[in-house]
Amino acid sequence: MRDRDRHHLPDHDHRRLGRELALFGTDPLMGAGLPYWLPDGEVLRHTLEEYVREAERGAGYRHVHSPVLGKRELYEISGHWEHYRDDMFPPMRLGAEEVVLRPSLCPHHALVYRSRSRSYRELPLRIAELGAMYRSEPSGVLGGLTRVRAVHLNDAHVFCAPGQAAAEARAALGLIRRAHADLGVRAARYRLSLPGTGGKYVADPELWRRSTALLREALDGLPYEAVEGEAAFYGPKIDVQIADAAGRESTLSTVQIDFHQPERFGLRYTGPDGAGHRPVMVHRSVIGSVERAVAHLIEAHGGAFPAWLAPVQLVVLPVAEAQADRAYALVRQAVARGLRAEVAAPDRGSLGARVRAARRAPYQAVIGAREAEGGDLVDVRLRDGRRPGRVSGDALLRRITDRVRARGPELWASP
Repeated sequence: MRDRDRHHLPDHDHRRLGRELALFGTDPLMGAGLPYWLPDGEVLRHTLEEYVREAERGAGYRHVHSPVLGKRELYEISGHWEHYRDDMFPPMRLGAEEVVLRPSLCPHHALVYRSRSRSYRELPLRIAELGAMYRSEPSGVLGGLTRVRAVHLNDAHVFCAPGQAAAEARAALGLIRRAHADLGVRAARYRLSLPGTGGKYVADPELWRRSTALLREALDGLPYEAVEGEAAFYGPKIDVQIADAAGRESTLSTVQIDFHQPERFGLRYTGPDGAGHRPVMVHRSVIGSVERAVAHLIEAHGGAFPAWLAPVQLVVLPVAEAQADRAYALVRQAVARGLRAEVAAPDRGSLGARVRAARRAPYQAVIGAREAEGGDLVDVRLRDGRRPGRVSGDALLRRITDRVRARGPELWASP
C-alpha cells in the first residue's frame, strides 16, 4: 500500500491496526498476497488455531496432515481442474509428472478416507486439518489478510451415511455458533448458496436436489436467505456471513454437502447388509481461513482482543526502577501459569505514557512504593477503565487464569 493512502484507512481497518500492533507485514520480495506474521501476530494466530483444534477434538474430530502439492490427475478426478482451474497456480513439472499447489484440501481427505476399507460402524468419520492451500488471486483484489494467495484453512470433512448428513451439518453449525460466541463474532446472516447458470457447476440435477434438501433440513429453525450463483462447483453450501464496520459482507464459516467427490473417488463403506455403499462428504470450516478470521477479529475488537486471545494478557508496570525486580518476578509467575505477560519498565517513559501504550492489554498491574511496602500487592487496572484496587499478585494471576479459561467477555468476575 502506498504511504499516502495509509491515513485514509478507517480507524479499525485491520491493515492499519496490523501495522500499529506489529501483527503482520508484507514485503515485495515475498510477493503480493503473501503476508508474514510478526511475533504478536503469530501468538494470536497460534492461539486461534489451538482453540479450533481443541473444539474439534471435543466434537469427535481426528486431525490429519497432508501435503500442499498434488498430482494434476488428483484435481482432474476431483473436478477442480475442470471447474476451478482459473483459480489455481500453473502446474510444475517433476520428471514425467505434473504437480500443482493445492487449491483445496478435500481431494487429499478423500484419499485419506479410501486409504483402507471402511465399515458403517466407523461412520460418521470426522477428519480435520488446518492446512495451507493456494489460490491464484488477481493482484487487483489482494488486500491485507482478507484476500491472499497463501490461505491456511480450518477445514474438516465428515464422511457419513446419507441419513446422517443433515444431523452432521446441523452439528457443524452448532460448533460454528459456539466458536463465534467465544471469539466475540456476530453473524450478519446465514446464506444458502445455490448454483447459478453457466458451466462452472457439476451438471447433475439430482445431486443438487438431494444436497440442497439436506442443507435446508440442517437450517430448519434458523433464518436464512437462498442466493443463486454462490455455490461451490460440486454442491450447495451454507455460508455464515459477517460484516465489517462499513457493512461489507464476507464469508467466514461454511458447511457444504457433497455427493460429487465421493462418487468421483469411488468412496465406499460396508453397510450392515454386507454390501458396499457410497458415503456423503460434509465439508465444514468453523473459522474459515486463519487470515480472514484474524482480519475480522482485529477490526471487530479494534485490536483489544478477548483476554484469552490477546497476544499480551498482562502488562506489569513498576513505577520506578526500585520496583523492577518485583515486576519481573510477577511476570515469571504469570508465564509459569501459562499466561502471556511482559514488563513495561520505567525506561520506556513516564507511567502515564506506559499505561497508554498498554491500553489494549486486558490487564495492567502497577507496582509503586506503597504496593512494594505491602509485600505482594499490585494496583490493578482493567482495559475497560475499571480499577479494582490493590490485590495480591497471586490473587490477580488466579483471577486472570480463571477468566482466560472461561473465554468470556467479562474481565473481572465477582469473587
